[in-house]
Amino acid sequence: MRVAVIGPQGQLGSALCAALRARAMECVELDRGRVEVTDPHSVLVALREARPAAVVNTAAFHKVDACEDDPERAFQVNALGALHVARACRELEAKCVYISTDYVFDGAKPAPYAEQDSPNPINVYGASKLAGEHLVLQTCPDALVVRVASLFGGRGARGKGTNFVLTVLERAGRGELLRVVDDVRMSPTYAADAAAAIVELLAGGASGVFHVVNEGTCTWYELAVRVTQLAGLQVPVEPVPQEAYPTRARRPRNSALSTAKLEARGLRLPPWEDALRRYLTALSSHA
Repeated sequence: MRVAVIGPQGQLGSALCAALRARAMECVELDRGRVEVTDPHSVLVALREARPAAVVNTAAFHKVDACEDDPERAFQVNALGALHVARACRELEAKCVYISTDYVFDGAKPAPYAEQDSPNPINVYGASKLAGEHLVLQTCPDALVVRVASLFGGRGARGKGTNFVLTVLERAGRGELLRVVDDVRMSPTYAADAAAAIVELLAGGASGVFHVVNEGTCTWYELAVRVTQLAGLQVPVEPVPQEAYPTRARRPRNSALSTAKLEARGLRLPPWEDALRRYLTALSSHA
């Protein structure tokens, strides 16, 4: 299978390219030099040249607070950009895969969210990604929409320059006191694990919405503590409430995702602590 990956230099995009090649699939990398998702002509030309059987769209404006300041750009990239890719996929009869987020939920549910739960985003980023989901599925009814969450992997997220794990390592390495939010629960996810599962879903012809995250949930504080422990860094980590760090965008108190639907297809990502251990090992080997 020939698969085009839009956004191949990001945390998930680069992991997807590696996972596709490991599965002996042909990967066509479409970075912003070759395609701009906000330009429908650019998208169609690039995909006509690539001639893929499937397209995985990881392109996103994912700076959550910046989305509040520039909602127009958020919807241009995350919603209209997704529509342009989906329309090109429909014309070229290619499978459309759209990467979405846990932030489509409001966080009011005390348990992990399932795919059938009603989305209710509380920030612009989540709203723009939910709009992208709807536009993709309306345009390509057999599309695959994958919600991921709290990604870590590679050397950090393109556009952000880092990820939470790398930030903790950097600050702990300087011996700084870490004050980390302990009343926001989520599903930490290793990009490499998510990518492998997405490739399996694609190979298996899956369609519809799937949650793809590592097993288990934790708070950001719990994740930070585990990072320092596994890295052997003796630094204090102090739990604080979300209100200690006011942000322009509201964050859901609980955005943990259930993977029961994924597991029903025989796919299950390892526990997040195992994933974190492997990520830290990979970072050490490339230091």
